[in-house]
Amino acid sequence: MRRIALFPLPVVLFPGTSMPLHIFEPRYRQMVARALEYDRRFGLIYHDPERLGAFGTEPGRVGTVAEISEFQILPDGRSLILVSGVERFRIEDGIESDTSYFEALVEGFHDDTPSDEEALIRRRQSSLALFSSVVERLSEEEAGEVDTLREADPSQEVSFHIAGRIRIDPGWQQALLELPMETLRLDRLDRLLSELLVRDLPGDEGQPGTPSA
Repeated sequence: MRRIALFPLPVVLFPGTSMPLHIFEPRYRQMVARALEYDRRFGLIYHDPERLGAFGTEPGRVGTVAEISEFQILPDGRSLILVSGVERFRIEDGIESDTSYFEALVEGFHDDTPSDEEALIRRRQSSLALFSSVVERLSEEEAGEVDTLREADPSQEVSFHIAGRIRIDPGWQQALLELPMETLRLDRLDRLLSELLVRDLPGDEGQPGTPSA
């Protein structure tokens, strides 16, 4: 187990993807400053207070280790940062500390070992092709904003990379993050992408399930 600072937000960061964040609350300014002094990492964990109420560090909650790759301080002390998702973690126990932000003891949350690696590679190739088919249905302007994962390596994890390019409810994303097998995540993504293929894709960027830059 290891100790990690927690940043609860109503968004989901997937391993292998990036996300810009605006840091303005004093406690999270402190958290970022502490991270920059050490390993540049903290735990980003999905929490929507309107849906879930007050945040708690209950055992079993799953989040993603975020690593600060870019940092820009603003004149008033706020900052803009870019983080990259490193790996998933699961909370084992909360910590009472003298910090103003949340901390917890966590363990890495890893996929179950696949029984057939070659079959999994073929499965990834199929999902990547399906994602590309959906992108081809977008308008020229929309398609230009979407990374189609042309260079994705099917010998490596791809489900989080696909999921990170789809605009959809964060609760759905969190459920995907918690699945312990790549095949289960690809099944869920394929169902969503297949639904998009059988209907006209709207241009409204707020439409759930729309591929995104």
